[in-house]
Amino acid sequence: MEVIKAVNLQKKFKETAALDGLDFSVERGEIFGLIGPDGGGKTTTMRILSGIMKPTGGSVTVLGRGLPEEAEGVKEHIGYMCQKFSLYTDLTVEENIRFFADIYRIEKKELQERLFPLLQMTRLAPFKDRLAGNLSGGMKQKLALICTLIHRPEILFLDEPTTGVDPVSRREFWEILQQIHADGVTIVVTTPYMDEAEQCSRIGLVFRGRIIALDSPRDMKRAFKGVVLESHPADIKSFSGIIASSSYIKDWQQLGSRFHIVVEDEAAAGDFMKKAGIDSLTQVIAASVEDVFVERIKTRQ
Repeated sequence: MEVIKAVNLQKKFKETAALDGLDFSVERGEIFGLIGPDGGGKTTTMRILSGIMKPTGGSVTVLGRGLPEEAEGVKEHIGYMCQKFSLYTDLTVEENIRFFADIYRIEKKELQERLFPLLQMTRLAPFKDRLAGNLSGGMKQKLALICTLIHRPEILFLDEPTTGVDPVSRREFWEILQQIHADGVTIVVTTPYMDEAEQCSRIGLVFRGRIIALDSPRDMKRAFKGVVLESHPADIKSFSGIIASSSYIKDWQQLGSRFHIVVEDEAAAGDFMKKAGIDSLTQVIAASVEDVFVERIKTRQ
């Protein structure tokens, strides 16, 4: 069942088009990711979907209600977590949660039933009396998530929730999101991290206010046109020269002592490996979402 639908969504700030005809839909129970670099229109999209911002053109419906006209009727059914930590730093973890519970008019008995499971799920129970301002970056994001979940929304909007968070906290945060997803909550998340796309049911690759690819991560990678190689050359300088002069290579990236290389097809891969003369140190690997994103951008230029 479709719970979100955006058609030709547009948003202009003076002469700048933040959204330039965005089209996508989200099914109930999905983790839907909007993936792309900063400035692509992800945050603008989230603000429109949550009823905070009015679009310049196009249409959007959330839970069958048109926005922005029916925004007030939607807000009680959704949770929105913005990029910047916006809770009260001079209140404790528990005081912040109780404050949001009061906003949503949650009865004390009901709050008690919800509070402890959320603290346990996020591993914040031992820190419930700590001031929010004294929490680590990862803990702050978990607290913000609890406050967003306290009224049990049907749809959860998360705008770059793991930006600036350490790798361990990022992993823990996504483990929590998977638990929430298992309970039937629809999640829409934005992120600039291509590896987080693997956590989503479907993703939309966003570039310059448009979605340039829309599918599951698995099917998107299957449709990738090219062969990806990973090489660990003994002589990096010499290998760099081979890459620079090769006509087989579509794209490449040096990652420390290894190289990530994209060629046209298997024949080109074989020719390149033969020319490089280091067959034993080069192997074919699976394409990543980042490979797909780079390919789609280049085909548009």
